[in-house]
Amino acid sequence: MHQDSPNDSWAIRIAQFVKRFGTLKLSILFVMVTLVFTLGGSYIVRVSLGKPVQPDDFIIAIIITLLSAPWVLYFFSELVKQLENSRTNLKEVVTQLERLREEDVFLNRELQSNIRQLNHEIEQRKTAQEEREAVFKELEREIDDKSSSEEQARRLSTLLRSIIDASPDLIYYRNEEGRFAGCNRIAELLTGKTEEELVGLTLHDVFEEDLASQIVASDREVLETNASMTEELWLRFADGRRRYFEMKRVPFFDNAGNRLGLLAFGRDMTERKQAESAAAKASTDKTRFIATISHELRTPLNGIVGLSRMLRDTDLSKEQFSWVSTIYASAITLGNIFNDIVDLDKLDRDKLELSLKTVSLRDFTEELSSIIRLLAADKNLELVTTVNEPLPQMVEVDGTRLRQILWNILFNAVKFTHKGEVSLSVSATQPVQGGSIVSFVIQDTGVGIPDSELDKIFAMYYQVDHPDHQSATGTGIGLAICKQMVELMNGEIRVTSEVNKGTRFEIDLPVQISTRPMQISKLQVTDLRILLVEDIELNVMVAKALLEKLGQTVDVAMTGQEAIDKARANEYDLILLDIQLPDMTGFDVANVLIEEDLVMQTPIVALTANVIKKREEYLENGMDDIIAKPIKKSRVIEVFNALFAEPAAPAETEVEQRKAKPDATKSLSNILDMDLLQMLVDTIGEDMVRASVKVFQDKMPEYMEILQLSLSADEKSEVCSQAHKIKGAAGSVGLARVQRIANQIQQGDHPAWWQNVHDWVEELQMAVAHDMKTLQEWLNAQMVDD
Repeated sequence: MHQDSPNDSWAIRIAQFVKRFGTLKLSILFVMVTLVFTLGGSYIVRVSLGKPVQPDDFIIAIIITLLSAPWVLYFFSELVKQLENSRTNLKEVVTQLERLREEDVFLNRELQSNIRQLNHEIEQRKTAQEEREAVFKELEREIDDKSSSEEQARRLSTLLRSIIDASPDLIYYRNEEGRFAGCNRIAELLTGKTEEELVGLTLHDVFEEDLASQIVASDREVLETNASMTEELWLRFADGRRRYFEMKRVPFFDNAGNRLGLLAFGRDMTERKQAESAAAKASTDKTRFIATISHELRTPLNGIVGLSRMLRDTDLSKEQFSWVSTIYASAITLGNIFNDIVDLDKLDRDKLELSLKTVSLRDFTEELSSIIRLLAADKNLELVTTVNEPLPQMVEVDGTRLRQILWNILFNAVKFTHKGEVSLSVSATQPVQGGSIVSFVIQDTGVGIPDSELDKIFAMYYQVDHPDHQSATGTGIGLAICKQMVELMNGEIRVTSEVNKGTRFEIDLPVQISTRPMQISKLQVTDLRILLVEDIELNVMVAKALLEKLGQTVDVAMTGQEAIDKARANEYDLILLDIQLPDMTGFDVANVLIEEDLVMQTPIVALTANVIKKREEYLENGMDDIIAKPIKKSRVIEVFNALFAEPAAPAETEVEQRKAKPDATKSLSNILDMDLLQMLVDTIGEDMVRASVKVFQDKMPEYMEILQLSLSADEKSEVCSQAHKIKGAAGSVGLARVQRIANQIQQGDHPAWWQNVHDWVEELQMAVAHDMKTLQEWLNAQMVDD
């Protein structure tokens, strides 16, 4: 604020005094003071000049003062007033200037602030402008990239469309409502509609009603499970052609995971289907041919083996006995060659299976050696048989297959040995957990096999080319079948050889030591009245002679109708029924006998040379058992004892086992579905159950591999789907524990699924390996010895 200067303070005070005191009063006072000053001055001047004081001097001074003082006073008063007014105005101006200055300072400060803000905004705008320019550049680049991408996408879309249209596969996709949303060229040819015409239509608008309903049902399952599905369908094209397609349908989703519909791929498998049908027909024709040959060859072979065996039991000269023995051994050789052919067919069809029986290794070795000894004697060779102790008394083994393996190797040993000997040695390891390794060693002093040929002798149809023995011919399948049979038994076969010194075969087979008693080899029943139905005279002669020698009474029928008539007229204890008769099949005969209640208490046993059919096929057609041709005395005794003799009392060990059986059954019930398995064995037969188990065993590695891969890829739905498949497969063969574990894995909504699934999969893998072995052991224990 403005302050008065010291120099102006007295003047201002005078002016303020004048203004405050008043002009009139001040004028009077000024006049009086002036008069006093004038009078006093005049007096002093007169006195100083030494002149007498005159009244006129005072009068003149008063008059002059009175005349001049008011004007002077007025002038000065007005001047003071004006000055005061000027000062007041000036003060107001100063105050206003001061206010203006303060306002100017404030405005200046505000201006500076605004300038700073403006500078900041300018900087921000500059930065924003730079960013905007950068965004514009990025946008331009993105637009360029997008344009390039769109162009590339258009090219790829065009290329993809061209590929899809050029694809020989059927491709179409449908939305969630089940309406077509697009297709390729093959789909257009199939439906006879363009893609534009097809879009919006349903399956019922395009396909036949039955086919459309089938596809809709499959699609519903795909949508419910969100899992792919593959099925094979016959589809009819618009031009009338029918083609066989393998259809795969999968759900497809957008980037957000929302399902859009179904995508279907169909591969034309017509040629494959035709090839499979042709292969199946060829296999059927081959099987039918082998079945026919089986009957046609085994019929005369039955006579040769049977008659020669009976002749050997008669009073013959040494030379005659040798001839008959040669006939007998040759017939058995022919039978074994035919067995190789049959087994080759079974191997081709994956139908070769083991049938475990209780076998005495000593008796088995002696029986086999007795026949080989006849062949060796014809060549003046010696057969040396050695049974090394200790040897398990009874083992569980497929005696037929084992006999075939050893026969092929021993027969080759005799065939390729011209002097010296052939030896057969049998030994076994110490039993471990009820099992043992039985070793068969066959050694000869024959021509030997070159080292270059050793790794080829087990190949199918391969024969060693030995320059000194061109006459030694054969089928070339015996050793190949031997190797596959040994591997089927989980065994191992090895060969070593030295040219002109001999060959050594070693066979190691793991076997279970049997706790079941051997079937009684002595016939326990006689005086049975038997109806023998057989149309071939030679077979009738052999079978009738054998049965009568065993103490039975035999009545013969040569045709099916004759057998029915005799069954109507007489009562028989047993009917031995040939399957192939001139007027009807043995199955037809059995059906008539059963329908007419002619065999209420009479067993029917099939006589058959057909080695293709399984035992269950005969049992399902009304037979109580079967006897294969050529008829063996041991088999006849076995069947007769099983049908008519009282069962032997169980040994003490068996009693103990039965006492322990409830605990074992309880343990098994946790692993196996005992009720289901028993029902399956009773209804479809043990062989069919074994076949189902084998299919499961073959498929499980593939199932587990897919399960592990899906788990590694964190594909939860695929893991659950695969577990569901394993669960169903395990349930069909009675693997209860495997089924339970797989059921856990398939429950994808379990709150702790991811925390436990790896443990469950590991548990499943271990359970499959363990429980499959338990199932096989159970099946072996249930086996009916045929």
